[in-house]
Amino acid sequence: MAGHSKWANIKHRKGAQDAKRGKIFTRLIKEITVAARMGGGDADSNPRLRSAIAAAKAENMPKDNIERAVKKGTGELEGETYEEILYEGYGPGGVAVLVECMTDNRNRTVGEVRHAFSKSGGNLGESGCVAFMFDRKGSILVDKESIDEEKLMDISLEAGADDVVEEETTFQILTAPEDFDTVREELEQAGVEMVEAAVAMIPQNTVEVAEEKTAVSLMRLIDTLEDNDDVQNVHANFDIPDDVMERLA
Repeated sequence: MAGHSKWANIKHRKGAQDAKRGKIFTRLIKEITVAARMGGGDADSNPRLRSAIAAAKAENMPKDNIERAVKKGTGELEGETYEEILYEGYGPGGVAVLVECMTDNRNRTVGEVRHAFSKSGGNLGESGCVAFMFDRKGSILVDKESIDEEKLMDISLEAGADDVVEEETTFQILTAPEDFDTVREELEQAGVEMVEAAVAMIPQNTVEVAEEKTAVSLMRLIDTLEDNDDVQNVHANFDIPDDVMERLA
């Protein structure tokens, strides 16, 4: 869990989310479109769509953009057909990496993902080679300075969260995937400000990457993958010491 939350916090402090707002919108639109295609355009009866719309609103995506994405998914408007693919591999330092993609061209995407791994000194693996090292969970990060731990724990556990983990600058709330929306909505209603909220692949164990050169290569791989328009999410089981991570930031 350390790698997931630590990297999320570094990105938040770097302002990467704002700098890449156009790419974020593209990814959110894809997610809304696919969610509507798979489960219908009614957010009340489609949890995946409801979560995607909430994420889009959190990024201040205009209402018209959201509505168009839903209509493309339901077929009311013409649009691309995206395929969901999960790629697995090993990055520098033997770190396990999962890459969630949505693409309209599988050959293009796998070529670009393989090139990113190779360029960083890692390698793209076969399906199933690292996925077993992760658990799919709802993960919500809350700034430690914004709320009392006991209050946050009361709200979270009462809403159905599995655990609240204290880290250096945040609390990480973990939920079962099916409870994620309920917990997030309860936190929103309670006025809790969230740094990040998503259903993510949380590593069961982490690999320490203490050598700065290796850490640089690993972060370059993750940045390259996240910059790819076909990539929705990147998950990895690294744990970089705080002093090294701060220098990288």
